[in-house]
Amino acid sequence: MGVAAVASATFTVVTSEMLPVGLLTPIGDALQVTEGTAGLTLTITGLVGAVSAPLLTPLLGRFDRRTVLCALMAVLTAGNLLAAWSPHFAVMVAARVLVGVGMGGVWAIAAGLAVRLVPPKSVGPATSLVFSGIAVASVLGVPAGTYIGELADWRTAFVTVGVLALVVLVALAALLPRLPAEQDVRLGGVLRLFGSPRVRTGLAVVALLVTGHFAAYTYVRPVLEEVSGASAGMIGTLLLVYGLAGVAGNFASGAGAGRSPRGTLLAISAVLAATVALMPLLGGSVLSAGVLLAVWGLSYGGVSVSTQTWLLASAPQAREGVSALFVGVFNGAIALGALLGGLTADGIDVTAVMWLGGGLAAAALLVTALGKSPDSGRL
Repeated sequence: MGVAAVASATFTVVTSEMLPVGLLTPIGDALQVTEGTAGLTLTITGLVGAVSAPLLTPLLGRFDRRTVLCALMAVLTAGNLLAAWSPHFAVMVAARVLVGVGMGGVWAIAAGLAVRLVPPKSVGPATSLVFSGIAVASVLGVPAGTYIGELADWRTAFVTVGVLALVVLVALAALLPRLPAEQDVRLGGVLRLFGSPRVRTGLAVVALLVTGHFAAYTYVRPVLEEVSGASAGMIGTLLLVYGLAGVAGNFASGAGAGRSPRGTLLAISAVLAATVALMPLLGGSVLSAGVLLAVWGLSYGGVSVSTQTWLLASAPQAREGVSALFVGVFNGAIALGALLGGLTADGIDVTAVMWLGGGLAAAALLVTALGKSPDSGRL
């Protein structure tokens, strides 16, 4: 039950982070900004998450991790409710900063927590379950937010996620045992992990895959509207198809990464590069776009658990430290991807973001093939 509560927390933080993806058009209209500027709501949150994860981990010191998780979920609740109220873009920026702080901290702790909650033989499946929150957020979170935005408005979607964060806070307090800090994590020790070639390679793969994915995925709604002619109501269905495939990809990749992190990430990178790049060429109908989104979801759904497996196997003696680096790079890549996608969408056209995303995934394929991998994918 503790692992399930942590998975609920990862679901909620990723839903909070990604909620604007399905709501970019109405948010931009309401706050009177372009779609590229509205996409900065992801960039801001990702940047704050990238900075807060490695900085918060040492600052947390010897605080009980259950208490810290609950406090961070409270910050996340406040951020979502402030976003719902935003009368103009500056307030939305402040709200997304709060979401970034809560998200970065929760994810940094949760990423390596499964090993403390289950017997050693169950660590692999438990880690996949924790990261399933990310994939399920794509299945239920982002599409549900899109549907709520259509049925009510985008502000109601943010209120709903804020209330969910409060519910998860209560669940964490009730279901988790006391989790005293395992070690005194210092910023210098976290940064020294960069000295490991295996850690550096894993982080480089994270940076390329996630930047490429979010350069494209942040603008998937306008791409689907322009290339496939999808209606507003159909967008939610297509994102649901993507998310369902993502859940399957999460568990399939979790099992595969336990045996071979390099082999799993080679397959993920190759499929992701091809699928994203083909979207402008083959996504001309709702049906073909749905097929491409399903394959896209299947491949990207395994990125989080596979790269985290790689990194934990590369630094098993420093789980919180390497998890903080993982979250920092991951969210920095989200921010960079959303920023590059916005610049590309506004500077060239919205379909060009797919070529950018595919190219970065292809670069990840090369780094995975040529870089240092852990001796074993086992945690």
